[in-house]
Amino acid sequence: MMMNDMANVASSTGGGGRRIGEVILDLKNISLRFGGVKALTDISFDIREHEIRSIIGPNGAGKSSMLNVINGVYHPQEGQILFRGEPRQKMEPHMAAAQGIARTFQNIALFKGMTVLDNIMTGRNLKMKCNLFHHALFFGKAQREEIEHRKKVEEVIDFLEIQSIRKTPVGRLPYGLQKRVELARALAAEPTMLLLDEPMAGMNVEEKQDMCRFILDVNDQFGTTIVLIEHDMGVVMDISDRVVVLDYGKKIGDGPPDEVKNNPDVIAAYLGTSH
Repeated sequence: MMMNDMANVASSTGGGGRRIGEVILDLKNISLRFGGVKALTDISFDIREHEIRSIIGPNGAGKSSMLNVINGVYHPQEGQILFRGEPRQKMEPHMAAAQGIARTFQNIALFKGMTVLDNIMTGRNLKMKCNLFHHALFFGKAQREEIEHRKKVEEVIDFLEIQSIRKTPVGRLPYGLQKRVELARALAAEPTMLLLDEPMAGMNVEEKQDMCRFILDVNDQFGTTIVLIEHDMGVVMDISDRVVVLDYGKKIGDGPPDEVKNNPDVIAAYLGTSH
């Protein structure tokens, strides 16, 4: 699934016949500070429609901070963000979600006492039009809406092969399945861009293989743009179209996987050391 010269073309064909489209998110000279601490310094890169774009770097490099900038949790002090060619003003997470940007987290953020089905249903909240009063009555339009949302959720459950645990409280599930449920909740929102913060952290080899397969399937079958933070370099190099490398909040590499893994700065800062 490697791609050549992706950074220099407007569109290309990815693995499996995927069509990599135009730039949908362009980050220009982004700098982010917390008091006197610089988390990100003058970082620029773009994300193209339908691609798998990975962000890598040592611990503390600024990867999660960058995801938080993309989905509106953090607001950079300098730089500009263009979304589908339009300057994006100060963004909040719910506004990013309304634009089709969904997110999973490094630390699982599920409702442990709720079932798998109910957790995934929360991913449909922005799609719901009826108010709380109508849903409490569960009649007419609210009932029809609930049935439609349940149908979408069941499709996600089938897609991720978690039918057997749909009624199980999430807190009873092993870690790898909880990660899959979190992915399901994000997919329930029908995102056009999916931000994955270390989706395979803490998984065994078999669980990683399953998660890789699902990420590739989401990208291929739904055309979802994937932005991925991951420490497993084998995973990153196998499934990414392009990789951007951060170190101490600065960009030190950007390009196709083969180019990045042979970059001397990247080797010195990340690939040549253990993290």
